[in-house]
Amino acid sequence: MELTVRGIRDTDVDAIVAFTQETWADREVGDHIPRVLEDWIDTEGDTQKTFVLDAGDDIAGLCQGVLLSDHETWAQGMRVNPAFRGNGVSRTLTNALFDWAAAQGATVARNMVYSWNIGGLGQSRATGFSPATEFRWAKPEPDADAQPDLTVEADPAAAWSYWNRSEARTHLVGLGLDLTESWAVSELTLEKLRTLASDDAVFAVKEEGTRAMAYRNRTFEHTTDEGETRSYAEYGVGAWEDAQAARSLFAALSRDAARQGADNARVLIPETVRHVSDVATARVPVSSEPDFVLEADLTTRR
Repeated sequence: MELTVRGIRDTDVDAIVAFTQETWADREVGDHIPRVLEDWIDTEGDTQKTFVLDAGDDIAGLCQGVLLSDHETWAQGMRVNPAFRGNGVSRTLTNALFDWAAAQGATVARNMVYSWNIGGLGQSRATGFSPATEFRWAKPEPDADAQPDLTVEADPAAAWSYWNRSEARTHLVGLGLDLTESWAVSELTLEKLRTLASDDAVFAVKEEGTRAMAYRNRTFEHTTDEGETRSYAEYGVGAWEDAQAARSLFAALSRDAARQGADNARVLIPETVRHVSDVATARVPVSSEPDFVLEADLTTRR
């Protein structure tokens, strides 16, 4: 069987949709690939490359690489056509993505896998990714009347200083949600926080010093498979010193989400016993399962 790696084409859409419509048929989560595929094709360029494995009359698999910075690549959308399992599809595609990213100057590639996706985790480890970190989503209810007990300011320097010394940064290896690519994480920088502060999207909780921080990375709308559209305010990371600081931080984010007109809010938090239990103490809902981030060193490919 001859399988050829190449860039995606318009004519590949039907074949890819056919084998990604029920990727996780046993879970209450749909695959986003059929919804985003045409957008991926339209936005192909120097910083984004979608690879397919051409089997002649079918597509054996696909994956996409996106440059998030001058040295970070995000790997996503790795899917293997069930009819071609056992033919090294994921390894072939991942190697192509790694080589492309390294040629663009990237030194690291990362991806994200649901913790319950055992097949995806095994696939990632087998193709060169190693464990990096894990996180959950805190889900504060938007509330325009929420009142933090502590002072909250849009101070990027204070937020950055706290982030650098926080337990959250250590656990998350310096990563927060990316500002441009949805569902991707990249290294949080002071420059990013300064950019966000101009839109009042940075939150530094203070009392005799800075005790918590967060940033809003985007607002968006999501339409469910049932046709219901919901709006979201998404916060790229939450870090805090103790339960009191957590309560004030989440009150500030609840208020901000309401001001953004959001129906829902979600905050990336470290997957540690302290952080998850602090969220519970603040009476903020939290996702039932974590997500895993893995990474691969690309320096040997440059």
